[in-house]
Amino acid sequence: MVGRPYTSLLLLVSLLLLITFSDIAEVQHFSHVSSTHATKLLPSDCKPKCTYRCSATSHKKPCMFFCLKCCVKCHCVPPGTSGNRQVCPCYNNWKTKEGGHKCP
Repeated sequence: MVGRPYTSLLLLVSLLLLITFSDIAEVQHFSHVSSTHATKLLPSDCKPKCTYRCSATSHKKPCMFFCLKCCVKCHCVPPGTSGNRQVCPCYNNWKTKEGGHKCP
């Protein structure tokens, strides 16, 4: 029975390492997820974000109008000139009466 204490010690050390590495992986996953989500914008941040968001469209006036409206309500503008709406759930889920996206 000389091997039993060493087996118990090895099992205990293995469990501690497993717990430690799972916590590290969870923290790294959380920091990656939070870095991919847009930060909450102040109303003063909306105009520059919307100017860039609407820079690629030929319909700048309506794009800016709705983008600013959405930004003030949702405190978020997705990155890029189009797409990426999943980053801002409120921006993504605000729909017109017809069911289309209200926010550009």
